[in-house]
Amino acid sequence: MDAIQIENLSKHYRSGFRMRRFEAVRDLSLTVKEGEIYGFIGPNGAGKTTTIKILMGLANPTAGSVKIFGKSVLEVAHKANVGFLPERPYFYEYLTAAEFLDFYGQLFNLSAPVRKKRIDELLERVSLSIHRDTPLRKFSKGMLQRVGVAQALINDPKLVVLDEPMSGLDPLGRMLIRDLILGLRKQGKTVFFSSHILSDVELICDRVGIILGGRRKEEGTLDQLLGHKERLIEVIARPVPGGMERLVEALRPLALELSTQGDRLLARLKDEAGKQQSLRIVLEQGGDIESVTQRRESLEDLFLDELNAVKQTGGPR
Repeated sequence: MDAIQIENLSKHYRSGFRMRRFEAVRDLSLTVKEGEIYGFIGPNGAGKTTTIKILMGLANPTAGSVKIFGKSVLEVAHKANVGFLPERPYFYEYLTAAEFLDFYGQLFNLSAPVRKKRIDELLERVSLSIHRDTPLRKFSKGMLQRVGVAQALINDPKLVVLDEPMSGLDPLGRMLIRDLILGLRKQGKTVFFSSHILSDVELICDRVGIILGGRRKEEGTLDQLLGHKERLIEVIARPVPGGMERLVEALRPLALELSTQGDRLLARLKDEAGKQQSLRIVLEQGGDIESVTQRRESLEDLFLDELNAVKQTGGPR
């Protein structure tokens, strides 16, 4: 069974003095398989948060259907199996971290012993145990984000929906949340999350959906999305003193891209033949080869390509 099934979803708003219609989501279809991590990415205003609000029953669709584990999102009973962290969560700042989680545990009718056990476990998992009795008003933005993730897990849900869970986190905090999400998959949970930090999406997601202008542009595993892309070869060379300009001119016909940083030159090459020619030119001019690496196009590269294509055509189609 699919954890999430969205079919032909559309959401229209009317705004402004003339009440003009704005299409936030247009004919969107996607599925999230049970037990996978699904990354939902797109620029600001693409329709990610609107889609998530409809998924959580916080907004009504104009058209289409949304199901969680085969049931309509309008059925209240299924929400016992769902954990949710919105993009802009509200925190009761005079509650401590433990009191905050206890409050949400009571909303799910968890018994006092179960709540205590879950609170202890979750605060440990988000590295906030030592702050369990600290009022939330004293938390940093990153700490609030982590306790928000803990809140989304208080009911031990089968499906976890996270809207920008990495927002406001430093590198260590992001690593902690990444590891937590991977741990959820090991437990058989399904995770659906949006993020602007595409390197994190690339590291942990089983499948990715790209939404632009309210429509799904791409969906698949990273191998499916990036496997057909050319693997570029990057050469970093150090020319002889005063020889940078001469080396740049010699490599220009061979390279897809050239850039300099200090006394180093980076050349991106399309194929093995170009690499061999470039290496020979660098050595003939008396330069040094610092590194040669093969690099597959990243998810960020694909995303920017899709975004640029939309801009050039004047909008999504």
